[in-house]
Amino acid sequence: MQFSVDGFECGGHPGEDDIPNMILLPRAADELKIPFVASGGMADARSLIAALAMGAGGINMGTRFIATREAPVHDNVKKAIVEATELDTRLVMRALRNTERVLNNRGVERLLEKERAKGRALKIDDILDEVAGVYPKVMIDGDMDAGAWSCGMVVGLINDVPTVKELIDRIMADAEAIIRERLTGFLDSVPKRAAA
Repeated sequence: MQFSVDGFECGGHPGEDDIPNMILLPRAADELKIPFVASGGMADARSLIAALAMGAGGINMGTRFIATREAPVHDNVKKAIVEATELDTRLVMRALRNTERVLNNRGVERLLEKERAKGRALKIDDILDEVAGVYPKVMIDGDMDAGAWSCGMVVGLINDVPTVKELIDRIMADAEAIIRERLTGFLDSVPKRAAA
């Protein structure tokens, strides 16, 4: 059995402690006695190698897989992901201690305005129009301003909509190249330490 460790960068619910993967993954590796995969900010070979180096057994790519040809979502969603940057996500529902990272849109701006106006008095009923029943409107109908839908900061690294096979093949080929060319080359340039 494997578990997913979600860093603050993730789309969806990153928890309430705002701990990014550069801290969370090594801490998980120190504390857990079970295998885990890294989630949040994972999109390419660099993500894979970094996650493995920090103790994860692999990576989970939510937002990245939405931007693939096989993903059963409206093309508007894929286009929005490709066009977005790492600065285009927002955290919503913090006052409810149900924080969610979403892609910014007009519906999210309405939600954030309600959150600002209500402050700590915010109730889920105040924002239902922007969070309840939104996924079919966005993912199926392609209404990108319907409301809040989960999306990670990793959108800043997504520039295309490949097939899943193309994506996985690219990640594995790039990972091998990074290890062989950059990391092995780095080791070759370090003077060998004398045995104690």
